[in-house]
Amino acid sequence: MNPSRLTRTVLFIYGILMIVFLYLPLVSVGFASVSRARYLSFPIKRYSTKWYGEALESSTVSELLLTSLSVALLVTVIALVFAFFGALAFARYQWRFRNTFQKLILLPIFFPQTVLGLALLMWFNSLGIIPTWKTAVVAHLVWITPIATLIVAIRAYSFDPALEEAARDMGAGTFTVLREITLPLLMPGIVSAGLFAFLLSWGNFPLSLFTTGADSTLPEWLYAKMVSGYSPLVPTLGIMSVVGSFLLILFAVAVVWLMRANKEARTAQD
Repeated sequence: MNPSRLTRTVLFIYGILMIVFLYLPLVSVGFASVSRARYLSFPIKRYSTKWYGEALESSTVSELLLTSLSVALLVTVIALVFAFFGALAFARYQWRFRNTFQKLILLPIFFPQTVLGLALLMWFNSLGIIPTWKTAVVAHLVWITPIATLIVAIRAYSFDPALEEAARDMGAGTFTVLREITLPLLMPGIVSAGLFAFLLSWGNFPLSLFTTGADSTLPEWLYAKMVSGYSPLVPTLGIMSVVGSFLLILFAVAVVWLMRANKEARTAQD
């Protein structure tokens, strides 16, 4: 049953209000990033983009971005590999300990990140491992891999296994079926999982705080500057991070759209 015009209008207004509620705080951060004064005050007397110039020229900011980017990229790549095979393990195949595996692999999602970070720090110390950004990669994977696995598994549950069986009946080998059938069908889920993994790792603070050691990621630096020694670079880097995340989402949406258009074009040719 189609909703009435009044219902559609109410839902539209509700959606707009929710978006405004979620994103309105970013407006104040944006104003702070273009204020010439060192501390934010309203109304802003003089506007300037000098803080963006300083952020781009700062060696500290470059090091922070490189560390955060290295962690996020490594986490994304490794999490996608685990998520792909893990999702197939409990979504596509029947085996003895399938249900137990499904519950155990998703369990870290329900742990508070601060408790998980502290536990991992104690574990690293017991093994004699000095925490660096590389140990932060391990910590992020413990929490993010289950999320990526769940996203890929949702896609794995949705396609018909008969497609793989038909390919095998026509003589295709295991790797051929994986490359030509399974991987393309799971690709939208893989892209979504990769996007989630990157953004969750990029903005993760609790796990990074416990496991980066002497290294520092961007969220850690922003927090340190907010609690002591405020710098105008804080809102500037915040806005740059939000814009970068938004562009990444647009890129992922474009990739999925191109894949869908290519699939529809090949179907029309056949």
